[in-house]
Amino acid sequence: MVFSSLTFLFAYLPLVFAVYFGVPLKYRNAVLLAVSLLFYGWGEPVYVTVMIFSITVNWLFGNQIGKYRDSDRKKAAAFLKLCIIFNLVLLGFFKYADFLIRNLNMLGLQIPLLNIALPIGISFYTFQTMSYPIDLYRKQTDPQKSLVSFGAYVTMFPQLIAGPIVRYTDIAAQLNQRTISSGKFTAGIRRFLCGLAKKVLLANNIGMVYEEIAALQTSQQSVMTAWLGIIAFAFQIYYDFSGYSDMAIGLGKMLGFDFLENFDHPYISRSVTEFWRRWHMSLSYWFRDYVYIPLGGNRRGMKRQIFNIMVVWLLTGLWHGASWNFILWGVFYGIVLIIEKLFLLKHLKHAPGWVCRLYTGIIVLIAWTLFAFTDFSAMLRYLGLMFGTSGKPADGLTVYYLRNNIVLLVSCLIGSTYLPKKLFAKLSASKLHSLEPLMVLLILFVCTAFMVDATYNPFLYFRF
Repeated sequence: MVFSSLTFLFAYLPLVFAVYFGVPLKYRNAVLLAVSLLFYGWGEPVYVTVMIFSITVNWLFGNQIGKYRDSDRKKAAAFLKLCIIFNLVLLGFFKYADFLIRNLNMLGLQIPLLNIALPIGISFYTFQTMSYPIDLYRKQTDPQKSLVSFGAYVTMFPQLIAGPIVRYTDIAAQLNQRTISSGKFTAGIRRFLCGLAKKVLLANNIGMVYEEIAALQTSQQSVMTAWLGIIAFAFQIYYDFSGYSDMAIGLGKMLGFDFLENFDHPYISRSVTEFWRRWHMSLSYWFRDYVYIPLGGNRRGMKRQIFNIMVVWLLTGLWHGASWNFILWGVFYGIVLIIEKLFLLKHLKHAPGWVCRLYTGIIVLIAWTLFAFTDFSAMLRYLGLMFGTSGKPADGLTVYYLRNNIVLLVSCLIGSTYLPKKLFAKLSASKLHSLEPLMVLLILFVCTAFMVDATYNPFLYFRF
């Protein structure tokens, strides 16, 4: 089940609200756990058992860590290590087993593939469950005595499938006590519909442009057409993922939770370093706090810092998928970030804004090409087209795609800046603020109309 579906909007969500707000406060975590398991099991009923198993094991380990963290640090550390190993083995088995087997078979072995289906969202909820025992050991939070409440945290359907990655410390207090006001619920509705519009009106439509261009024969593509295609992909993945995050944050508010932001207009960045402070922020914070800083961060000299950065980005690439293109994507970003840290950032600070954004945009688009193609031959072919192997700067097909999609492209460009947010703030402060409910209803109506006739409605980050 996806947020951008009629089933979710007009069947599942009304039922959830009716039950959730119809029970006393002390039972709402139990309701949240039940409806979240239903949400997850809608698409993958078999893997609900895996999730319940993961929740139970992490909760039990957490109890032991909490029990011994003050009296016996060695024993608490041993339980923490076992818990981390358990989570990594679980993630590794489902996500990376066949990847490892394929690479071993390239050496001459003949190990049969397991052909295990990847549980949706396992990378997200594994990182969430791992944050709990680590923060317990660090004494940054207290043990959760209720298995039901801990299960509600892990399975919480708004952010279960594709984030943002919500750490236990961020919402521990809210699990035990939360209030829902009409203002907060209304803000949640606005945020959810903003994300729904991003997904349904922008991501889906610009995604179809990318799919068409990527499917063209090499002889049909010019340099500009290839760049237009990867620009379309960049907008698709941004509006797809940031739209999902907006919907998750909005749903959280409606249920009484405050999730941290996950995107902050990354495409206006003046450097790649800034881009990764604005893109998928919950993942960046996770790797910073649980990998980069424990490895030493920037405290042990430049050589060690460079090593730490490459480790983080190798793991970031691997986290995104069991394929060499994701590893290459992570290594590429690691190298670029190291170059910026060593000398490029100080030059970018003095360069004109348009130069910085052009440089950042080109690097990000090259990186998205590495990300988009799991097949290396297709990736190299597309990169070659972007840099002139076709011998055609532009052609009639380029004009065709620009003419037919100029409104959509401009909308995507404007939507990736602060301008819509500023315009909405001015509207809210003006005499026209009374029209806001009508605008909300209009967005819902238009999105519903698009969903009724939708044949293309993927969520790209579901595979991670």
